[in-house]
Amino acid sequence: MTLLATLFGASVVIFLVMEILPGDPALVILGVDATPDAIAALTKELGLDRPVMERYFSWIGGLLVGDLGTSYAYKVPVTELVEGALKITIPLALMSMTLSVVLALVIGLYAASHHNKASDVTLMGISQLGISIPNFWLAVLLVLFFAVNLRWFPPGGFPGWEDGFWPAVQSLILPAVALATVQGAILARITRSSVLEVYREDFVRTARAKGLSRQSTLWLHVLRNAMIPVLTVMGLQFGNLLVGAVVVENVFHLPGLGSTVLKAINNRDTIVVENVVLMLAGMVVLVNFIVDILYAVVDPRLKAHDI
Repeated sequence: MTLLATLFGASVVIFLVMEILPGDPALVILGVDATPDAIAALTKELGLDRPVMERYFSWIGGLLVGDLGTSYAYKVPVTELVEGALKITIPLALMSMTLSVVLALVIGLYAASHHNKASDVTLMGISQLGISIPNFWLAVLLVLFFAVNLRWFPPGGFPGWEDGFWPAVQSLILPAVALATVQGAILARITRSSVLEVYREDFVRTARAKGLSRQSTLWLHVLRNAMIPVLTVMGLQFGNLLVGAVVVENVFHLPGLGSTVLKAINNRDTIVVENVVLMLAGMVVLVNFIVDILYAVVDPRLKAHDI
C-alpha cells in the first residue's frame, strides 16, 4: 500500500507541475506562425481542452491498463518510445550501480583495514576528488581520453542490441564509468566509516581474542553488520544515478530515458514527460523497497514487519 500511495502522490505532483509550466503544446508543434483556429483545432484533437481532473484520471486510467497515450510531437504511442529508451537506460543503470558498489566495497574495505595508514589517507583523498567531479565534466574527459585519443571506445551513440552484444555494451562503458565514479566515491566513504564503527564492537574483539585473523573477522563478521547503512545509501543513490543519467545520456548521445524526457520537455510533449518521470519515480520506489527487503536478509534480527 505504501508503494501505491507513493506512486499516486508522485503522479499528482508530476501532473500538476506539468499543468502550471508555461508553454502550449499545440503552439510548439504548429509553430509561432500558426493561426488561432489551427491551434484551437489541434488543442481539441490532443484532448487538452478537457477539464484538468478529467485529463488526470484519463491518464491514470490508461496507465492501469498499460496505455501510456500517444506522443503529441511524434504521433506514435508513448509505449514505443519508452520501450526503446528502457533498453538503454536499464542496462546503463545496472552497469553503473554494479560498478559503483564494487568500487565502493573494494576501496572502503581496504581503507578501513589500513586505517590511518598512507593507503587509507590516499584512497580517501581520491574518493573526495571523485565526489567533487561533476558527472558531465567527467563524461567529457572520458570521451576525450578514451574515445578521441586512445580510440578504445566509441565517443557516443548506441548501435542497438541487434547489432551485437559487445558493441552495445562497449558504447555504455564510458557512460557507466561517468555515472559510477561519484556514486562509488560517496559509497566508499560510507563503507569505510561503517566498517570502522563495527570494528569497535565487542563481538569483533571477542572474535579476534579467539584467534580469528583480521581478514577473516572482516569478511565473516564485520562486513555483514556494516552493510545496513551502506544499503541505505545505495537505495538513495539510485535516484541520483537516474538524474545523472539524464545529463550523461545527452553527452554520449544515447537515446535513453534521459534523452527522451529532455526532448519531450523541449517539444512540450507533456504526455511523454509525465509518463517517463513517473516511471523514473517508480524505479526509485521499487529499488528502495528492495533495499528494505535486503535489510532483513543482511540482518535477520530485522523482521519484515519491523522495516
